[in-house]
Amino acid sequence: MFAHKLSALAALVPAVLAAQAPAFAPAAVVPTAASNNYTGVSNGTLSNSPVVSGKAFDRFIQIWLENTDYDDAANTSAFMALKEQGILLSNYYAVTHPSEPNYAAVVGGDFWAMGDDNYYQIPSNISTVVDLLEAKNISWAAYMENLPTDGYQGFNYTSANYLNSSAPPYTFYVRKHNPTILYDSVTTVPSRLARHRNFNDFAADVNASAIPQWSFITPNMEDDGHDSSIDFASDWLQFWLTPLLTDPNFNDDKTLIVLTFDENDSYNINNRVYTLLLGNAVPTNLHNTTDPTFYTHFSALSTVQANWALGSLGRQDTNKTVSNVFAFVANATGYQNLDVAEADIPLTNLTGVYNGPLNPNQYVPFLAPNMSAVGAGGGPVFVASNLDQSLTTANAPAPVNLTALNETVPSEVTTTASAPGPSGSGSGSGSGAVHVSAMGTASAIAFAGVLAALCMTL
Repeated sequence: MFAHKLSALAALVPAVLAAQAPAFAPAAVVPTAASNNYTGVSNGTLSNSPVVSGKAFDRFIQIWLENTDYDDAANTSAFMALKEQGILLSNYYAVTHPSEPNYAAVVGGDFWAMGDDNYYQIPSNISTVVDLLEAKNISWAAYMENLPTDGYQGFNYTSANYLNSSAPPYTFYVRKHNPTILYDSVTTVPSRLARHRNFNDFAADVNASAIPQWSFITPNMEDDGHDSSIDFASDWLQFWLTPLLTDPNFNDDKTLIVLTFDENDSYNINNRVYTLLLGNAVPTNLHNTTDPTFYTHFSALSTVQANWALGSLGRQDTNKTVSNVFAFVANATGYQNLDVAEADIPLTNLTGVYNGPLNPNQYVPFLAPNMSAVGAGGGPVFVASNLDQSLTTANAPAPVNLTALNETVPSEVTTTASAPGPSGSGSGSGSGAVHVSAMGTASAIAFAGVLAALCMTL
């Protein structure tokens, strides 16, 4: 009898949660309008350098949603409609769990063995895609919905709940979903820090035709599906992205838009995420087609490098197994992708098991990148002015379990309280904000090599 009542109660839980979940409501009248719901006021429009022509596109926009299994997205009406306008990348994978390491990886070429969603400041001698773009005078920006002020570096931010005026304030913005803010090589340069902007800035930039050539766009914690659902995120896409696809100030003739997810929601399966290539740079004959090539978040780096003949970071962006260039871009640039057989696709759903400088259980210092690597753009590996190239994979020390020794990574570590309200940590999130400001050089532990080593020890 007791078991029967318990089962009946469990069956009611989804219905109760669904009743409590907020319904989607747009934060602004239209995507190009300013709104008090976006928290921060606009800081004017961006001033960008002249357009640098690319071989397949002149503008690259990434839009990331949250924590959704491939099939759940594929069966949503908004994604089915958008697929008709672009290319489905049916074999695209996130690189780890939980959320934050994926964001760090997509701009830095590595996630440094990070296995949580804590507060990180990755050292200033660790380069990112920003270094590669600025070396060629290619403009860039990060647009974060509900970012309170341009360049805000806090762990999260709580503001009025525009979805429910009778509810307490809500944490709509989190640092962990803002990839370039994680790197001191970006935030310690004032002109770079100022390019972290909110959606009021975005509206101003679209209206002024000032969207830069490379953009990363993160909706808030409800609109990206993290604290809501895939249906909620789909409603946001129909409100926000669908009309912008017809706005030439956003989607001009040479704009490529990557719509994807940071990770899937099921840790027990490999980390495939639903990904679409949209925008007018996609050839019309490829609309509503499927590309089965194996890609990961590192492919966003290699694709940009190939398009503008950039240098590389000498990390996973140059590991051909995990950094194939999007096929239509590879064809336009003459880049030869690697044919990765289904049986050879690495497991990318592993969490906290990699050797690296941000894993106290398997700590290895930051290492120099592979300085002899050649990326998809053909240019040299970017070398930061304060980069020590002497510590490499060839002479790296063995991993150390600092946790077992009751030690932390050799860095300045402090704990700060997060803002009030639900921080909405993703699966596996830490509860506090750990400030890591380690000094060292960039990690070049090969992704596939780490996986192989792990398999040998199991």
